[in-house]
Amino acid sequence: MEDMMPLMTRATHRASGLVTAVRPEQFGSPTPCAEFDVKALIGHLEWVAEMFESLARGGERTEQGPYAGDFPERADRMLTAWSRPEAWEGTCAALGGLPMTTVAHLWLVDMVVHGWDLARATEQAYEPEAEAVARGLRFTEQSVEMGRRSGAFGPPVAVPDDAPPFDRLLGLIGRDPAWKP
Repeated sequence: MEDMMPLMTRATHRASGLVTAVRPEQFGSPTPCAEFDVKALIGHLEWVAEMFESLARGGERTEQGPYAGDFPERADRMLTAWSRPEAWEGTCAALGGLPMTTVAHLWLVDMVVHGWDLARATEQAYEPEAEAVARGLRFTEQSVEMGRRSGAFGPPVAVPDDAPPFDRLLGLIGRDPAWKP
């Protein structure tokens, strides 16, 4: 918890800043996450924040509702739930018994990658924290097959072996680092 919580917090705040800078006329714009336009991606982030708050409290997976426009508030509640030491203990029954530390890594990767998705789609500047990228890449390299089986990751996109770590992370989960709107 001691090393993950600051990474989760900073990645979440970066994502919140990107969300709040989106203009309504950008809602229909495509994103690198092919199944979502900008509004649907923000709605997905809202749902993920609500679900990860529930998971941190020992609750169930939640169902995704419609876009509400309150991601920053939901994200803050999620961070509050994860700031409790007991949130990090044991396993998550709602996600098939994954260790809670694994669940926290899922959140980190989601924030880092979906932050990039949103920034690219809305042409905002985005530079994820190097430590969050390194942590997310290590985690994803170990769990990529689980992510593909669950549908969270797409087929890999080839990137050069000497590509920057963030490009390797994006390619590993199925994003094209060169994507442009």
